[in-house]
Amino acid sequence: MIVAGCATKPAASTAYNPPANQSDSLVGPRGPDGPTGATGAQGETGARGAPGVAIAGMRGADGATGATGAQGATGATGAAGEVRRGAAGKAGATGATGAQGATGLTGEQGASTAGYTGATGATGATGAQGATGATGAQGSTLYGPTGAVGRTGSTGAQGVSGEEGIQGRTTEGVAGSTGFTGATGAKGTTGDQGDKGVVGIVGTWTSYRDFNFAYNDDRIQNADSAKSGNIAAYLKSNPSLQIGLDGSMDPRGSDPKDQDLSNRRVAAVRSALIDAGVPAYKIRTGSFGDSQTRRDRRVEVLFATAN
Repeated sequence: MIVAGCATKPAASTAYNPPANQSDSLVGPRGPDGPTGATGAQGETGARGAPGVAIAGMRGADGATGATGAQGATGATGAAGEVRRGAAGKAGATGATGAQGATGLTGEQGASTAGYTGATGATGATGAQGATGATGAQGSTLYGPTGAVGRTGSTGAQGVSGEEGIQGRTTEGVAGSTGFTGATGAKGTTGDQGDKGVVGIVGTWTSYRDFNFAYNDDRIQNADSAKSGNIAAYLKSNPSLQIGLDGSMDPRGSDPKDQDLSNRRVAAVRSALIDAGVPAYKIRTGSFGDSQTRRDRRVEVLFATAN
C-alpha cells in the first residue's frame, strides 16, 4: 500500500560522472564517500525539573439529605387515672314537727356519685425500633444469549521504505572508546483498546412469548396486555434483533374461516407491538415456530438477528 503524499525515492547512485572539463584528465575519479561516522556518545541526562505545585480543589457540594429514619414504635399506654371517693351525700330533710318528744331519727345518707375521671397519664417513652424484616428472595435472573467473539482485525499494510542516506566522507582513523549505555527510556503509553466485538448473532428463530386468545375471538386478553411493552423494551435494548409473529394453526385445522381468524389475531399482536414502540420494519409474520408445538388460539412471538 502506498501512503498518500509519500513515495519511495530510488537509491542514490555511486557511479562516477566526471565533470565535462575533466573528461581527459589522467587523475583517477574521486573515490566514493565513506560510510557515515559512528553515532556520538549519548549526552548526560538533564537535571530533574522542580516539583509541581499541588493546589487543593474547591470543596465539593453538600451531599443530598439522607432518607428519613424509620418511625419509632408506639409508646406504652399511660397509667390509669386515679379513683377517688365521691363527696358525701346531702343531709336528709328535717322531719315534720311533732309532739314534743324525743329527737327525731337521723335522715338516711344521700346516694354517692362516681368520682371525677383522673387526669390522662403522661405519654410513655418511645419503644425500641422493631427488628428489620428479612430480605425478600431474589427474583430469578434472565440472561440474553452470549454474543459471539469479535473477529480479529486485519493486518495493517507495510509502511513504505525510508530514504537511503547519503554516504558520508570519512578518513580512516582510530576508533573511539565505546560510549556509556544511555539511561533506559520511559515506558511507552498503553496502546488503544481494540474495537468492540460484533453483537451476538441469533441465527435461528427463538421462541420468546405467546399471546393466547379466547375461542373465536381476535382481541388481546387483559392477562397479556403488558407483554407488548416488555417485548418493545427488550428489542430497544437489543437493536440488532427482529421480531417474528407466527399465528399458524394446529395442522389438523383446515377451515378457511379459521385461517382468517388466525390472520386477524396476528394483526392484533402486530398493532399492539407497534403501539408499544417496536418499529414496523422489524416485525415479520409467517411460519417460524416448531410445527410440532402449534396449537389453536395462540400467536407465538419469536426473535432472531435482523438480516
